[in-house]
Parts: sequence; C-alpha cells; structure tokens
Amino acid sequence: MPDETRIETATVDPVTVEVIGNAIASIADEMGETLIRASYSTNIKERRDCSTVIFDATGRTLYQAEHIPIHLGSLMGVVSAILERHDVSEIAEGDLFIGNDAYTGGGTHLPDIVAASPIFYEGALVGWATNLAHHADFVDRGHAHIYQEGLRIPPIRLQRGGEMQQDVLDLVLLNCQVPKERQADLRAQIAANRFGVQRFQAMCERYGVPLLTRVFDELLDYAERRMRAGIATIPDGTYSFEDQFECDELEEILTFRVRIEVKGDEIELDFANNPPQVRAGLNMVETALLATVYYAVKTVTDPDAPPNAGLFRPIKATAEPGSILNAVSPAAVNGRTNTCQRVVDVVHGALAQAVPDRIIAACNGAVTSSTFSGVNPRTGNFYVYLETLGGGFGARATKDGLDGVQVHITNTSNLPVEGLESEYPLRVERYELERDSGGDGKWRGGLGFRRQIRSLHDECRVSMRGTRARSAPWGLFGGHDGGSYHVESDDGVAPFKLSAGLLMEGQSIAIVTPGSGGYGPPEERDPELVQRDLREDRISPDVARDVYGLAVED
Repeated sequence: MPDETRIETATVDPVTVEVIGNAIASIADEMGETLIRASYSTNIKERRDCSTVIFDATGRTLYQAEHIPIHLGSLMGVVSAILERHDVSEIAEGDLFIGNDAYTGGGTHLPDIVAASPIFYEGALVGWATNLAHHADFVDRGHAHIYQEGLRIPPIRLQRGGEMQQDVLDLVLLNCQVPKERQADLRAQIAANRFGVQRFQAMCERYGVPLLTRVFDELLDYAERRMRAGIATIPDGTYSFEDQFECDELEEILTFRVRIEVKGDEIELDFANNPPQVRAGLNMVETALLATVYYAVKTVTDPDAPPNAGLFRPIKATAEPGSILNAVSPAAVNGRTNTCQRVVDVVHGALAQAVPDRIIAACNGAVTSSTFSGVNPRTGNFYVYLETLGGGFGARATKDGLDGVQVHITNTSNLPVEGLESEYPLRVERYELERDSGGDGKWRGGLGFRRQIRSLHDECRVSMRGTRARSAPWGLFGGHDGGSYHVESDDGVAPFKLSAGLLMEGQSIAIVTPGSGGYGPPEERDPELVQRDLREDRISPDVARDVYGLAVED
C-alpha cells in the first residue's frame, strides 16, 4: 500500500492493538488453510494434522492458529534453535529452514517437520512465518531410542534466497518411504510460508515497523493480564493428583504425579517424582511438557485468552531432566502424545479440587493411532495410511460428554471413509460408537468408537498404539469410569506383538477407543435421559436396569 496509509502515532490505542492483533491471527489462519489446501497426503489435506504460527523477530509467539495444541511444543523452540546456529547477518530474505529433531531442532517428534521462513522488511528481520506438518512416513521402526525413529533434522536451510537446496532435499527424500508424497507436502509448507511472509510484509507497509513492535508488546502484555486474572480466580492453595499410565510398549504400569501451587495470579506445576525416561517411544521433551501444561491451564483459567507468549509468563512447570516428562537424548519420543494426554489428566484432576465446576471428568486420555502400510496393488507403490482416532470427551458439571471426538492436545479431523478407501487398498467394515463405553453418572461420559478395517492385499503391515487398556478414564464426584481401549482381530490372524503385525488379504482388525468418565452419581440422572440413551443405543438394557434402575426388558 502507499506510504500515506501508514498510521504514525506515539501511543498505541486499544482499537489499533485489536485491529493489528486480528490481522496477525488472520495471517496465521490463512497460512493454515493454504497448507491444507495445497498439501497432498491425506494426513494433512483431510485430517489437518498441521499447525501455523507467527513469531516476532526474536521468536516470541504472536499467534498460534487454532489447530493442534501439542504442536506448540515443536514450534516454540524452532526460532531460538535457528538463531543459536545462524547469526542474523547470515539469514536473508527467501531463506527457509526446516527441522524436526526433539533435541537439536526445536521439535517434539520426528514426523513433525517444521518450516520456518524469516520475514524481512526494508532489510531488517521483523518476524517469522512458521508451519508444521506431520509427515506420515516413518513406519516399521523401533522405538528403543530416537535413532530408530527416523531421520533427525537439525535446523538447516531447505531454501537459500528463494532457491531450493537440492542436495538437502535429496538427502531428506532418500530417507523417506513415500518420497513423492513428502516432496509434495514440503512444497505446500513452502507455499504456506510464502503467503505468510507476503501478508506480514504488507502489514509492515501499512502500519510501519515501529508501531507494530509496540503492538506486539501490547498483545503479549494483554494475554498475560488475562491469564493472571484467570489464575487469580482459582483459590490459593496446593493441589495434588496422580493417575496411572500404561501402554502396549510397556510391561509395567507407571504412576504420573503433579503438585500444583496457586499463589494469587501465578501458578506453579511441579512434576517431581515421576518415572524415569523409558526405552520406548513415550518420552516427552521439555517443550512438549510446556505446551501441554499451557494448554491444560488455559482451558481452566481463560480458554479465550490470545494464544501468544504472554500467557506463558505466570505459568511455571518443572520436571526432573531424565524423567519421562522431561527426557534427555537419546530417549525415543515418537508416541509422546499419549504421555501428554495423561499430563492433562493429572493437571485437571488436581484442579478439580479447587474449581470443580470448571473441570470435566477424564476424557479418553489417549491419542489412539493406527498405521497400515504396504504395496498398493492398484499402483505398485508403497503407501502409508496413518490415523489418530478419537474417543470419549468427559462429562461436564451441567451436561453429558461428547461421543467419538479428538480431545485435549490433539485436534485432528476424521479421515472420511470414502477418502480412505479411494486412496488405500483397505475397506472400512464397521465404524460405530461403542455402547456402554461412556462412564455412567448424573451426566454421562462420551462414548469411544469401534473401527474395523479389512486389508485388500497380502502383507499389510499394521501398527496400533494406544493407552487406557489397563486403566480407565476416571469419573468425577460419583461418576463412573469410562470404557477402556482394546484391539480385536479376525480368527486366523497371527497374534500381534506390541499391537503390530501383518494382515493377509481378506483379514481385518478392529480398534476400540476409550470412552470417558461420568460426572456426578448415576442415581441423580434424569430418567428421560436414560430412556433416550437406551433408545439411541448408547447404553445397554443391563446398564439401564442395573445402574439407573430403569425397568426394561432385554
């Protein structure tokens, strides 16, 4: 825009702050839509397993689009990781950095590749346009340590001055099992960042960098004030909670603990005395823990607070280095999202003692994943189908939970059956809510679901990962626990070890996701709601009769 449209002012009025804040949010949101629409893989274009963030020049989060909360853990460290390795004088317009490593690249697990583009205006670095996309590629791998989990990428240039570094791209693609898909998705990430850079530069042209810099500070301060005000509504005190964590990668059941101290407008979460890091892909790095904690606290204090770095300021979280919640290299991290979900459970369980009307019963507490891979007989090419499956959303103080949805730190969409069957040599034979999987109570927990998939070719390699198989999502204040996770296979299918194995043509496997906890004692439930649940097949006649005392026949 022409120079005369610039707004020059010594003070920043609230209206200007609001307008510019919404402009930044719009840039991040539109970057996300660009990435989704331009991508190739079903995991991004259909399931929306991606996120976008705008940072200022120093790496402070200005806005994270409302995609997937855990991705903040991968994104919040990437700019600082770049600046630690590259002097600002060596970074130029048109550069694009990628990284995924949990220990050197600012990531939290290797499938999440971050793309970061510096934004220059009049020769000065003014911000970063950044996105993350989950590349569903690294399959049939071990998880004893991170070296088994895929290609580790520190922050390196994929583009220099707008020119592709072909040798870097060749190195990345050589380590991928579906390289054409990876290349197409990387191009979508590049396009999304290019859009963000152009939009941000246009904003600089309109308002001027000095004003924008002051507005950035105002936006962060505003988010901090809102977060502090929200924390101040929690009664001062110390609250503790513990919960069990089990996974098919572990033989033992672990106990997770948190101690939360609220003092005025600040909150401190102490994760001392948690289990040491494990020889399995379940460990969280520090940025993953922080992202999870920020999400969990925000949901209780001020869900609508602006998602920028200001809201982090009154929140402190610590965990011992070398623990499963703050792992050190070379701990494996691929399935860290299941661990993150349990961290949310313990944080919410502790705060239920302080603000019971704001806390829901435990959700399904898992990021249940299924991966099918093999050679597609229709094309002759190798394929990877990955999906993380939803489950029950916990009952609330005034209403039932939600059925079959993604919860907490993950927010991916469902891959439509039509899209799945058109892309892969697989058939979905059952996709239905699992009756009786929601915890009973005055308010009933949401249901998990059953998804049965049949292979249409030989040697289909399947991997299932989940938690809440030997524990259950807890109810609150007399509400019952929700249903657990399990996997079922056809007769004749070889037993699965660690929920992984082969399907031959015509064989199927079903995955049943956890439900969620109920809220309040079942005897207080409205009989009309029980009748409705029975009619809609959410509960069985046995539950209607034995738990709720309804006179029904089988």
